[in-house]
Formats: sequence, structure tokens, C-alpha cells
Amino acid sequence: RIRELFAAAPWAGGYGIACGLAPHHLIGVDLDTKTGTDSSAALRELALRHLFTIPETVVVTTPSGGRHLWLTGPPDVVVPNSAGRLAPGIDIRGAGGYLVGPGSRTDHGVYATAPGTAHLAPAACPTALLRLLLPPQRAAHPAPPPAGDHGRGLVHFVLTAHEGQRNTRLFWAACRAYENGIGPALLSPLLEAALDTGLTEREARATIASAARMTGHRP
Repeated sequence: RIRELFAAAPWAGGYGIACGLAPHHLIGVDLDTKTGTDSSAALRELALRHLFTIPETVVVTTPSGGRHLWLTGPPDVVVPNSAGRLAPGIDIRGAGGYLVGPGSRTDHGVYATAPGTAHLAPAACPTALLRLLLPPQRAAHPAPPPAGDHGRGLVHFVLTAHEGQRNTRLFWAACRAYENGIGPALLSPLLEAALDTGLTEREARATIASAARMTGHRP
């Protein structure tokens, strides 16, 4: 069908693929390089923070050096378009948006499937990532989180980490603590728990500081 379209319009240089429509309900994760930020690193940090894995999927490289990750979403979920909301340099293409198709040409270069991904089908969007892409639900009267119980749970989460999980669990727990306004109060308990699991104080403090920066707080 695409070849037929180009045959009908030989002057055309490219084409767009609509997102959010049946049968694939595509979600495009546009990792931009124009902002001067490392959007790929930002996505990896989000994956670490929210405990999801970026799946093997179709990847299209762009003339500017960026990448488009093609994912699929559930048919009953409407993912909105956004620019930089997830993290600087990460744009999302959902309902009403489109991705530039591979083979499209501009004055700056060609959109092409990345090596090793052309044979893949778009992978399902991880549930944790999908939650981040959807507008937050507003509660009429949100109840404050039980800081004491919540804090103890986060410390226990770190204490029960096995080798290979220690930094990941500490980072996740520290992010949750700062998001719930108990980061400063939990700094010492989280640090002590991390030391008990075998992390050095330097490693633990660096991980907690990274979580503070990620959530917009001063370490």
C-alpha cells in the first residue's frame, strides 16, 4: 500500500503512520536529541525508577540522531500526545498523533529501521510505562498517605533486597519517599537499611541523591 501511494505521488519524500488506531493502537516514544538532553538515559532512569523493562521492539532512527520506539497499547485506552511531560527530550505520540514511517527522506537524511529491529512487531507497552503516559486521575478528597506505615514499608523493601537488587530497590524506595513528602525523614533509615544489605555509604548516598534529583528535590 505504501509503494502504491508513492507511485501515485512520486514527488513525495515521506509518509506518516497514525498512532492510537486499530488494529495496533500504536504508541510512539520519540527520543529526541534536539533539546541537548540524553533522552535515552532519561528513559532508562524512568524504567529503573518505576520497575519496568524497555522491551525489544521496532526502532526507527531519525535524521537528527534520535529514535522512535514503536509500542502497542490496549484497545480501550486512549494515550494522549505529549512533549517533554514524561522527561525532557521524550515526546509521546498517541491518539491523533503519527510517526514518520521508515524510508521517509528529508533534506537531513533518512528515517530507517535500526539494525536488528526490522523483523520485530511492535511490543506491548509495559503496564508501568502506560500508567505514566495517561493523565493523572484526580480524587475528589485525596487522603494523605500513612507516612509511618508507608515509611516502614519502604525501609523493609530495601532491607529485603538481594544482591543485584540493592541499588534498584533503594532508588525506587527513595523516589517514593520523596514523592510522598517523607524523603528527609526517611534519609537515615533508608541509608542504614542500604548499609545492612551490603552497599557502601558512598553508593547509598549517591543513589538517594539521584532519587532526590529525579523527583525534583534537593539531595
